Amino acid sequence: QSWSRGMSYCLHSESHLDTGPIYVRENGKLHVVNRGAGGVQNVTPKARPFSLFSRSFSVELCMNREDDRARRQRTDHFIFTYTKEGNLRYSAKSLFSLVLGYISDNVDHIDSLIGFPEQIAEKLFSAAEARQKFTEPVTGLRALQKFTEAYGSLVLCSLCLRNRYLVISEKLEEIKSFRELTCLDLSCCKLGDEHELLEHLTKEALSSVKRLLLKDNSLSDAGLRRMTAPVRVLKKGLENLLVLDLSCNPKITDVGIGYLLSFKKLNCLDISGTGLKDVDAVIKRLQMQIGLVHSKVPLKEFDHSNCKTEGWAEQTVLQWEQAVMEAMKPQDNLRSRVATLHFYGKTHRIEEVVKCTLVEPETKASGNLQFYKENVQNCHLPLKKEVAGSHELKNNKKRALAEQETERTSKQKHLCLTVEDWDLLNTY
Repeated sequence: QSWSRGMSYCLHSESHLDTGPIYVRENGKLHVVNRGAGGVQNVTPKARPFSLFSRSFSVELCMNREDDRARRQRTDHFIFTYTKEGNLRYSAKSLFSLVLGYISDNVDHIDSLIGFPEQIAEKLFSAAEARQKFTEPVTGLRALQKFTEAYGSLVLCSLCLRNRYLVISEKLEEIKSFRELTCLDLSCCKLGDEHELLEHLTKEALSSVKRLLLKDNSLSDAGLRRMTAPVRVLKKGLENLLVLDLSCNPKITDVGIGYLLSFKKLNCLDISGTGLKDVDAVIKRLQMQIGLVHSKVPLKEFDHSNCKTEGWAEQTVLQWEQAVMEAMKPQDNLRSRVATLHFYGKTHRIEEVVKCTLVEPETKASGNLQFYKENVQNCHLPLKKEVAGSHELKNNKKRALAEQETERTSKQKHLCLTVEDWDLLNTY
């Protein structure tokens, strides 16, 4: 009774509050408190709707990157799999995986990786690459430089940027950060003599380049003079160059070829489609001074099939290319603008800017000017014809002496026509 009076007093004292029904279990039975009567009745509770919030209460869902990152960090600690029965099972990740993920998220804050084990560094690079950390504008360059300074050719030993001028323009500083490259393909990029990347070729960081492909880059004798100056004067720069492709650069003349004579280690050279005036004199000069022999058939070193991107950063270069392509996709407004300008007769210059097509000019067989060293193994294998034997090679050399004059005159005429055609195309 005292309990009932106390409960009744409590309810009456706070009658202004709507606390809802109060249930009491006594002697194994559930009772509801009747506030009006002030006592306890043996009634079974009836289900009534109970609202946790008032009608005026509202909830707004807010999501941002920080929330996503925090939620991802909470779930990244576990690995979710399914059993054979189809049940969901999760297990905790190893401490190494957790630390690797944390460092890769903050890879741009690393001070140095010099002396760090290569096996762990490769896993760290792959983890950062999967998070696309190297595609970020400022922090990506800083992180990439830490790896290239410490591991050099392991990060990238071969880089193929054939027909990728947009990638070069967008990621020039990142490309310049690569060290100890052995193969670099810059074909069909229209860089010209004044491009910053061609100046970077003379730096000590790229002195390890052995294969350099500069086909169709609008180079002239002035560009070759700058590119070979460190080798000619200081015996540095591209001194270890073995394979050089300068084809389809019609502004290169006999004077420019003279700068190449400083490459004493050169084994293969392609100058097809250049603006040579005296082809016979150039062939003799290359053979006498650096031992390069004119090849009658195309060489496999210049078919561009062997050059590809290799190293830890192979996927990173692909991510750069995909980012550039994604940035070029929304061009519907540009197309409508071009159509409007075409209606009013102003179409030529605008179409050139929008299309940005990089067409590689083909070099005919009659203009083939490829050279190789006879005493070097696996350097002068033909592209389309197999070398039969030593006897046939000797016979071919004897026949070449008799056929050289007629072929050279026809090549010279063809080259003159090609230069005129290229000069006409370069005016557009």
